[in-house]
Amino acid sequence: MKHHSNIKKLGRETGVRQALYRSLANNIISQDKIVTTEAKAKALRPYIEKIITHAKNDTVQSRRLIASRLGSGVDLEKLFKTLGPRFLDRNGGYTRIIKLAPRQGDNSPLALIEFV
Repeated sequence: MKHHSNIKKLGRETGVRQALYRSLANNIISQDKIVTTEAKAKALRPYIEKIITHAKNDTVQSRRLIASRLGSGVDLEKLFKTLGPRFLDRNGGYTRIIKLAPRQGDNSPLALIEFV
């Protein structure tokens, strides 16, 4: 039975899904907004918001935790020097999702996810 399963699997196995989250999170950190499918944007929101919450206090512990979650390609300096202090007075809701027109090829719903 799959009662109370809150994990959105996106049709992928665990390792592939975690790699997708890492890639999307690295892209949104470096570019401040990305266009992706609506399901991926909704699944990425809690992942990136937990990372921003950890980036608000610049300690060795939080740097190591974020580096382990995002891998080696993450821009830690941007995360801790610009994004962390930017959301210091905010308790949550660091991202917004804006729905866009469907994709031309397969008609899948697209969304823009960006930092507030």
